[in-house]
Amino acid sequence: MRDVLVTVAVVGLFMALAPRVHAAGGVDETKFTRVAPQFIAALGDPVAKSGNNAQTWGLWRVDPGPRGVPLTRYQRLIEIGGVAPAKWKFDSKDWWLEEHGLIMEKPTFPLAPGKYLVTGDREVTAVLTIHRPDKDGNQRWELGDGATLYDVTHLACRSARYTPAGAANSCSPEKAPQSAFRVAPGRPMPPVEGCNKQDYAVLIVLGVAPEQANATK
Repeated sequence: MRDVLVTVAVVGLFMALAPRVHAAGGVDETKFTRVAPQFIAALGDPVAKSGNNAQTWGLWRVDPGPRGVPLTRYQRLIEIGGVAPAKWKFDSKDWWLEEHGLIMEKPTFPLAPGKYLVTGDREVTAVLTIHRPDKDGNQRWELGDGATLYDVTHLACRSARYTPAGAANSCSPEKAPQSAFRVAPGRPMPPVEGCNKQDYAVLIVLGVAPEQANATK
């Protein structure tokens, strides 16, 4: 049989979600254009309601889970030029993992300014406002109605970015401890030898302000 590289459809991580959440007080969801679930990679204090450096946040416009490549297929991915079946390109200097041990495509950076209807698929839906960059390039972010970053984080979605800690070839998915997966909800992703690791919170986007609808498709 011809050797092919396959992707794994992950039901429990990045997934199409039924609207099971409840809006925080004061959120008028009719003012937002509904979108197929998108996913924000966010950095910040879980208890914060606002903060800086939203320019370091990214967006997956399509569900990256089913588009991922299992760690066990990493060598085959390299053999075929680093292009995944979903047509994204693996970057050995900047790669991402999710909690099932799938190598994911990068989100798009930076997250565009605007208003997003976000949830963690638990109890709270809130409006996330991403402000335009100031003169120093910093972007403020804030959540409405008293919501915290933790409130709108999808705890089952674990996501981390890995970059070389030393030589460019020192950080490889081959060194990822496969026994560490699946990572439990809310737990940090495992370290990988030779890599710097940055864990990201994942927010689910259910809608955007109407003027952003075309830009976020």
